[in-house]
Amino acid sequence: MDIAVVVGLILAIGILFCLIIGVPISISVGIASLISMLYILFFQDALLSSAQRMFTGMNSFTLLAIPFFILAGVIMNNGGIASRLIHCARVLAGKMPGSLAHTNTIANMLFGSISGSAVAAAAAVGTTMTPMQKKEGYSTEFSASVNISSAPTGMLIPPSNIMIVYSLASGGTSIAALFLAGYIPGILWGLGCMLVAFFIARHRKYTSHLSLGLKEKLFVILDAIPSLLLIVIVIGGIVGGIFTATEGSAIAVVYSFILSFIYKAIKIKDLPRILLEATKITSIVVFLIGVSSIMAWVMSFTNIPGLISDLLLSISDNTIIILLIMNLILLIIGALMDPTPAVLIFTPIFLPIAMELGMDPVHFGVMMVLNVSIGTITPPVGPVLFIGVRVAKLKIESVVKPIMPFFFVIVGVLLIVTFVPAVSLWLPELFGLVSGN
Repeated sequence: MDIAVVVGLILAIGILFCLIIGVPISISVGIASLISMLYILFFQDALLSSAQRMFTGMNSFTLLAIPFFILAGVIMNNGGIASRLIHCARVLAGKMPGSLAHTNTIANMLFGSISGSAVAAAAAVGTTMTPMQKKEGYSTEFSASVNISSAPTGMLIPPSNIMIVYSLASGGTSIAALFLAGYIPGILWGLGCMLVAFFIARHRKYTSHLSLGLKEKLFVILDAIPSLLLIVIVIGGIVGGIFTATEGSAIAVVYSFILSFIYKAIKIKDLPRILLEATKITSIVVFLIGVSSIMAWVMSFTNIPGLISDLLLSISDNTIIILLIMNLILLIIGALMDPTPAVLIFTPIFLPIAMELGMDPVHFGVMMVLNVSIGTITPPVGPVLFIGVRVAKLKIESVVKPIMPFFFVIVGVLLIVTFVPAVSLWLPELFGLVSGN
């Protein structure tokens, strides 16, 4: 039997078995990768190579952006920024049918993009918005569905940690180009959710009771501007070449700290708790990157990506069919696995196939991130789904039917992004970060 087939089976069965018995995903990947190493190398060489690959995978200046952005997100989640963004979003939503649902979506897009975390957005925004919507007669199931379906938009709208992970997994795709490429797909996702919410709200006659004068609205918007400026400063600086993504992430930490102290939402005594929370999240992500580097080396050494590429291309030589198959596989993987390991494991497998089909790595990266983002609202893993129902104090079964219209629209956005490259590439091309065809 071909060595690539054997090693591929070892990896797949090893990870699956470990997950079934309850081993965390990072440990599962590490164990399966080490066993694969032992199959192709002597014991001592396998251990040494594994340690070297793990260290090399984590030893990256670009990778420093992730812990800094995570810390900035934790600070924002504790620093009174979410409430200001929610009030700003409510003013922007106005009095259209279902305005609170639109407020929830806009707030998730704003807070998710600033914090870079879909789970943080679902928790912070949902905690505030769910009681408000219930008070104005909105169905709790509908409110939860809106919150859950719109929270992952921040994984596409920069700054995005998962985009940085993809950049590393893909061999150094421009982070600035990826950040710009995520804007339009992320906004389309949010607008799609708002469109569904509009029709449902109009049918159910959900209206707004917001009665702010022009002066109050201006005050709310001005109050949110310092928080929104973070996006302008960080993304503007990265795209403009003023600083790197890593330097931008450090600036985000300093800016969010200063802003939170000005808002008097964080005190010095809160810093150890905030730093510990950020460290816990960072350690999981970085360890995953390390063990996934072992797996990536094993797959490259045994030419597993080439085997899978030949298999997919043998099914059909039609680009549309192959991309549909890849999307289907990624949707299933996203539903079973957290975004970070999914991107780290499957980018080296599918990116060469996509490039063979003439797909730009930036375009593929957006498609990949969009797929795994959908997985965050899909059972059985679905961290955003679980957080969303917990915030709304519901059971998962109660939101399955209400969330389906949103899910179908989001999948529609995925198909648009997949088959219309300009949706992802127009902005990077406009700024000269990607060469036009």
